[in-house]
Amino acid sequence: MLEYVISKIEELLQAARDNYGVNPVVFLVIYLVCVPFFYYSLFRTLRALAKKIGKEVMLWSAIFLCANVAPFLYVLFFGRNIPWWVYIIIAILIGQAVLSLVMKLRRMPAAGAKGR
Repeated sequence: MLEYVISKIEELLQAARDNYGVNPVVFLVIYLVCVPFFYYSLFRTLRALAKKIGKEVMLWSAIFLCANVAPFLYVLFFGRNIPWWVYIIIAILIGQAVLSLVMKLRRMPAAGAKGR
């Protein structure tokens, strides 16, 4: 049974490589490499917001955003023959990352002002 599941996964991975030019292993590696940057930049953004250091907020927010969208940019730049709905999903994910970042940036200064 396990061999059957592994063979099916290998077939799906090969189909993604052949049909779309996207290597799912590369996508996963990019995704996993971005995880530490995601959490560290989130931590540093929140810390900079608490200390009200505007330049650091912008820097770490940009790093946070890049860590969010990097795997999807790989698909956008290197994928081919990708169905139109995948582009919509990627645009929604990137938009959600930007919106999430903006909401966090707007919420934190208000929370800091209430604490005074």
